Amino acid sequence: MSLFQALVLALLQGVTELFPVSSLGHTVILPSLLHWNVNQADPTFLAFVVLLHVGTAIALVIYFWRDWLAIVRAVLRSVIAGQLQGTTDERLGWRLILATIPVGVVGTLLQKQVQALFASPRAAAVFLIINGVIMFGGERLRRHALAAEEGRTPLDRLSVRSAVGIGSAQILALLPGISRSGSSMVAGLLGNLTHEAAARFAFLLATPVILGAGILKIPDLFTATALPHLPVYLLAGVVSGVAAFLSVAYLMRYFRVGRLDPFAIYCAAFGILSLILLSR
Repeated sequence: MSLFQALVLALLQGVTELFPVSSLGHTVILPSLLHWNVNQADPTFLAFVVLLHVGTAIALVIYFWRDWLAIVRAVLRSVIAGQLQGTTDERLGWRLILATIPVGVVGTLLQKQVQALFASPRAAAVFLIINGVIMFGGERLRRHALAAEEGRTPLDRLSVRSAVGIGSAQILALLPGISRSGSSMVAGLLGNLTHEAAARFAFLLATPVILGAGILKIPDLFTATALPHLPVYLLAGVVSGVAAFLSVAYLMRYFRVGRLDPFAIYCAAFGILSLILLSR
């Protein structure tokens, strides 16, 4: 990749990772639409994409630093004490840990299959259309949540079962074209969370999953083939992080009252258009 291509993908990743429109789908489709000479099946490309995700995760840690500081302290206190203290931050911390396990296990077992999908822009376009359908369903759930907010569960009363269910929904995001934040938010609404709680839990949950993927794949950036390009990749990671920070700052305000159907329309339209252009 050239510096320009890396920075374009970094900016794209930073913006689209947190918007429910699938950053992976865009990262797989765009190089093919623009006829870039990028080997997306190469292991170093996946590692580069993961590095962009790590930039996003760091941005989330910075934005939610107060939440994470309280959560980490509470979990460590319970570990040192050898028993649960029953605090709100402790409950949230352990639920985030449990919710991370399903996607971590599946992602580790299906690494090769997931990497193969990076070489299929048409498959990513199809999944992007499916993501649009999921967002349409999410909008109906959002309206129901706003209409019955009093009967919905706040984040501090989230059950273990619901947390694991929301975390399991992230498995869908291993498919390029399915949004991580979107699938988590829809699962949160299905789990009877309030609208704002579903968005907050989705963004908090993304952080350990992305960092875990980074620990697993970033060593691929230090191979003989990738190492000469590492400065470009690191710069792209910074750009991705800055874009992600601005995105989450906007979305945390937007999702208090904002609708999901604009994202659904965009995903469906871009997926259909991409399929047409890629078939020509």
